[in-house]
Amino acid sequence: MPILYTFRRCPYAMRARMALAVAGLRHQVREVSLKAKPAEMLAVSPKATVPVVVLANGQAIEESRDIMRYALEHNDPEHWLDGWGQQTEALVDRNDGPFKVYLDQYKYPQRYEVPMETARELGLEILMDLEGRLAEAAFLARQSPSMVDICLFPFIRQFAAVDPDWFHKMPVNRLRAWLAYFTEGALFSQIMTKFPVWESGQVPVFGGDPVIISPMD
Repeated sequence: MPILYTFRRCPYAMRARMALAVAGLRHQVREVSLKAKPAEMLAVSPKATVPVVVLANGQAIEESRDIMRYALEHNDPEHWLDGWGQQTEALVDRNDGPFKVYLDQYKYPQRYEVPMETARELGLEILMDLEGRLAEAAFLARQSPSMVDICLFPFIRQFAAVDPDWFHKMPVNRLRAWLAYFTEGALFSQIMTKFPVWESGQVPVFGGDPVIISPMD
């Protein structure tokens, strides 16, 4: 059974957990403390970031998108991989690149020299582009969720949460509805289950009970 090293609030780990859950791929869940990462995780993944999946043969899958593909290639009941291509991958690259930078600068202004307002406006430009895309379909690639939606929404959730009053005043009504679909859904609730920090020798806890989601009304 695969082992997942994860951190509950990490957006990269969220997307991986959602794919594992929708695929119904049973796995051991090892919640880690980012301040005291377990030696077992560091031994298989020296880059020391979550999520990491360790397969039965000892192989480590260290990137969240690769974990998602691994899970969905085993079982993809919601057809999240359909439509995945250069355009959708480009959206995820932009999210994981520039948007993540703006998010960090906005969320943690004390760590950066960039004014918080500047980072927020740059992030908003990307949100406005997504708003325009959602005028064409209920989700970013089609009329039902796909892998690109799952990749992006944990980061947009964080961006919206920095200043909810500001976010709710912005002209992104479709994006707010899109975000609420995921944050208020059963799948997200399941993958946000709280687990104690894992310690060596602890009785295993498991994830991967499938939750089937439905297209937006």
